[in-house]
Amino acid sequence: MSVSPRATALLLGTLTWMAGDRAMVFTSASAAAPPTVEANDNRRSAGVRHGDTVVVRFTAAMARWFPEDSLGAHVDVLALAEDGHAPQIPAPLLRVPTGTILDVSLVNALADSAIWIKGIGSHPNARPDSVRVAPGDSVRIVAAAGSPGTYTYFVWPGIVDRPRSERETAGGAIIIDSTRATPHDRVFVVNIWSQAFDSVSGANALTINGRSWPHTERLMAAIGDTLRWRIVNASMRPHPMHLHGEYFRLEAKGDGNSDTVFAKSQQRSLVTDVMAEGGTMLMSWVPKRPGNWLFHCHIGFHVVPDARLVMPGDMTPHAHDAEHHMAGLILGIRIAEPAGLRPVARISPRRVRIFAQEGLKRARAPRTLAFVLQQGATPPAIDSVAWPGSPLYLHVGEPTDVTVVNRLREPTAVHWHGIELESYSDGVAGWSGVGARIAQPIAPGDSFVAHLTLRRAGTFIYHTHLNDLEQFTSGLYGAIVVLPKGARFDARTDHLFVAGWDGPEDPPHLLVNGDSVSRPLDLVSGVTHRFRFINIGVATDIRPQLRRDSTVVPWRVTARDGAELPVPVAVEQPSGFMIDVGQTADFVWRPMLLGSYRLTIRSAGRADYFVIPVTVHAARQVTTSLHPPRVRVSKVLSRPRAASDRSRHSHAPD
Repeated sequence: MSVSPRATALLLGTLTWMAGDRAMVFTSASAAAPPTVEANDNRRSAGVRHGDTVVVRFTAAMARWFPEDSLGAHVDVLALAEDGHAPQIPAPLLRVPTGTILDVSLVNALADSAIWIKGIGSHPNARPDSVRVAPGDSVRIVAAAGSPGTYTYFVWPGIVDRPRSERETAGGAIIIDSTRATPHDRVFVVNIWSQAFDSVSGANALTINGRSWPHTERLMAAIGDTLRWRIVNASMRPHPMHLHGEYFRLEAKGDGNSDTVFAKSQQRSLVTDVMAEGGTMLMSWVPKRPGNWLFHCHIGFHVVPDARLVMPGDMTPHAHDAEHHMAGLILGIRIAEPAGLRPVARISPRRVRIFAQEGLKRARAPRTLAFVLQQGATPPAIDSVAWPGSPLYLHVGEPTDVTVVNRLREPTAVHWHGIELESYSDGVAGWSGVGARIAQPIAPGDSFVAHLTLRRAGTFIYHTHLNDLEQFTSGLYGAIVVLPKGARFDARTDHLFVAGWDGPEDPPHLLVNGDSVSRPLDLVSGVTHRFRFINIGVATDIRPQLRRDSTVVPWRVTARDGAELPVPVAVEQPSGFMIDVGQTADFVWRPMLLGSYRLTIRSAGRADYFVIPVTVHAARQVTTSLHPPRVRVSKVLSRPRAASDRSRHSHAPD
């Protein structure tokens, strides 16, 4: 089970460990402090141009890093400094036009540790070499920069004891621009440092451009601006990056060594996209509503208070605190409110009422929480909880006001994931809103009204955005299905699967539709069926796959994150599509062969998987109601657990 790194409050004095072959010290004071790291906003490119060549001189050395602010916790780490400049995290930006020759020299100023460098060279490069630089030695790399795109380079100590430690502080971005005019953009780089002190305590720093929320840069823009961002993952963990309130267009995607630019006809509209280890993406979006928005990693362990770097003796900020309930890989965006802007009148909105409440503990999760939809009489305060939360069936163009009543013993908040809405209703306590009107947590016994205007049909999510690890893994989430005007949800042909975690243990105990055992699925042949999958676990992807005996059955992916895919992308493909944390995906399948099938949902980190028996019948009456039955937790997973995958997703030690 996850243990807070803030157990370090029990440890006093200086803590020393080995990172690679060099001892590193985490301490509140030092007699001989190394130079201080400068947070790199990636606006200035390193190097000096001589004709068609850019000459760059780097030194790799220990430096003192303050991921939050100059008065906060710090750690001594490996960092790169360009000659004449302070050491930087991320590593200095290398940005040149195509046709440039890069002449890069690196000096290893460590007296007792080798380092490795990778990613400097001509791009694209499917298999870039890693070059070892001995203590006190140097290396020079001269190469043509290569093709336009976004790439990643790394410098790291010779040996790193992963997963007990990570030393991803000396990685940065390489941007190669085309010779034609390049639109204005921003570059944001993810870096990670972590260390497990023992089996129950540790520390970590997860940053974007060298800072951890709430000390990351605040981005300012106006309605109608085109924001173009290059995101670079200079860490060895995947990060599903999620934008609140708007869709972004995915213009390019890379693995750090090569980059693929999508034609406009193939660009997808998304609210969440996963970046693989070392990966890159180029995204653009146009804000349409004023207020405060977030762009963040959707892995729970990467955005909670435990994602802060702490010194021994620090106290833990409370996960219910509106000002301190988030940390780590988060950017804040403020969209200015135009002068004279008047709110759009809400004419005859549909009114929906849901209750956040707690039931009797039933499974591995710390508690049993759920959102309960009022249907008729007010639901009783106890023993009316079913997992997952009540699905909400809404309609395009129908203004809907959702009143959330908090019956819990602690505050909560609700984020309407993937929904284009006003900022105040977005559900981030202490942040969502415009100007001085900022939404606060929903206190016990209090309520909050979220104003939703559904702009598109699709599959969406609503979930807690406070005390995430406990409330998420105890069941405080649900599905939103937005239907075309006048349509009804028909469970005979429309199948909804919501995957979540039963408790915060990693590898996860997977629940699908609130249960760990499946209900058989009866389908009619010759009819098109829609499968809606939602992954709202804390970490790890899911991979649904349909099989007939040993044969993988193809289906057609039609939508991601509630947005219909472009025609060139919405193609039939073998099932087994990866759906990462915070993503939804819709598939359609028209079964023609009668008989038995198996729908499996595998979660990364587990050797077993969720199995749903599927039977395809000839056209006849199938006894399924138009609305899916509620499922209660009746049994928990009892299969053997696989080896832990926490090293891939979180930074708190097991």
